[in-house]
Amino acid sequence: DLSLLRFISAELTRGYFLEHNEAKYTERRERVYTCMRIPKELEKLMFFGIFLCLDAFLYVFTLLPLRVFLAMFRFITLPCYGLRDRRLLQPAQVCDMLKGVILVICYFMMHYVDYSMMYHLIRGQSVIKLYIIYNMLEVADRLISSFGQDILDALYWTATEPKERKRAHIGVIPHFFMAVFYVFLHAILIMVQATTLNVAFNSHNKSLLTIMMSNNFVEIKGSVFKKFEKNNLFQMSNSDIKERFTNYVLLLIVCLRNMEQFSWNPDHFWVLFPDVCMVVASEIAVDIVKHAFITKFNDITADVYSEYRASLAFDLVSSRQKNAYTDYSDSVSRRMGFIPLPLAVLLIRVVTSSIKVQGVLAYVCVVLFYCGLISLKVLNSIVLLGKSCQYVKEAKMEEKLFNPVLTATPGKPAGKQQGTFKSTQGISTDENGSTSVTNQPVHQKENMPSLLVTSNSDQFLTTPDGEEKDISQDSSELKHRSAKKDLLEIDRFTICGNRID
Repeated sequence: DLSLLRFISAELTRGYFLEHNEAKYTERRERVYTCMRIPKELEKLMFFGIFLCLDAFLYVFTLLPLRVFLAMFRFITLPCYGLRDRRLLQPAQVCDMLKGVILVICYFMMHYVDYSMMYHLIRGQSVIKLYIIYNMLEVADRLISSFGQDILDALYWTATEPKERKRAHIGVIPHFFMAVFYVFLHAILIMVQATTLNVAFNSHNKSLLTIMMSNNFVEIKGSVFKKFEKNNLFQMSNSDIKERFTNYVLLLIVCLRNMEQFSWNPDHFWVLFPDVCMVVASEIAVDIVKHAFITKFNDITADVYSEYRASLAFDLVSSRQKNAYTDYSDSVSRRMGFIPLPLAVLLIRVVTSSIKVQGVLAYVCVVLFYCGLISLKVLNSIVLLGKSCQYVKEAKMEEKLFNPVLTATPGKPAGKQQGTFKSTQGISTDENGSTSVTNQPVHQKENMPSLLVTSNSDQFLTTPDGEEKDISQDSSELKHRSAKKDLLEIDRFTICGNRID
């Protein structure tokens, strides 16, 4: 018998039992706990990555000049030792001298760029135009960074490759001029970014600074609703580390320029301090929200950030081996897209123009400051190396440092390389930095140690080398298969939709 009274009574007294669907609600609770763990795990990764970038950045100011001096000393005193070695200089020394010459040439070229004129030119533009310019500069910075490291790698390989090989390049001098042009152009681009940020800080109503900060939150919309796998999230995390460190350097440049204009009055620094904290806080908040929702929508656990940290630590440890094939600063450039040379050129230009060195006492202070930078670099490197060894051991990746990794022959499709492989040590990328896809035969998978510790909840996002997984369970889509790369095999940061393949 149906009646309104019975319906209302049933609605008021109807019960349900959540334990009948325990797995579903347990999963929902774990998602909440994962989102709560994301800020801590993400910031641990960011903290480690920022100090890696700082180590590569300090290398340009501290150890690189000393290495260039040692290389020049070897070159000058070479007749005293005779030509017992076929090489005049070791490959690492050639690369160091090229970096030093590029740095000096670009520094003198930057003297022809008037910072004050650029500042007033940018300040005369409207707010909306400056907002568009700043967005264009961010895109241009990512694009030019992705191509810039290839230019530098091409120069290093062209200058150091064995001479008995058949020449297949345009020559060292054209590559050198391309590298100088790239570093100079990138330094100017970063200078325009710093100038735009300086104008935003000095605007009266802070409207431009507010708009530029709101641009970070627009980044959430473009990221969280895309499908991400663990490798793609790794690339985006590296890009966020590089972006955050670059913003710190830009804020340092802005503070230096403003303090110079106010005769280094410490009271003015406390006027800038709230704006600096606001920019840093907005960047941290955006990264946390973005990563929290990406991991939630793609069912990725928070433990993945410890895997990313172990992968970065593996790069540092492998670069310290005797058979290392790249300098760690170059490895950071490839992994994160952070190229320290243009940023170093700009910072040296700003510091030398803002601080006048006059008198014996001033030069003594400069020498002491340089010794302090060397001490900071050495201390930072020692701590990073110790923590990296700890992370590699926790991830059970020690055997990867000594076991050969099988790679596909460059220039040929990976699917056709079932029988032809070459052996390298450490990270499975070829010596000239090419973007070859790395695969391993399926029958050797059992003999290779597990690279990263993966949890059961995200096994569907990462598959071992040589294996393929179906994109869809539908039988009509079984032909769509894609080979997954290992985290250590990723040698480029990509920007077009955070795609890897």
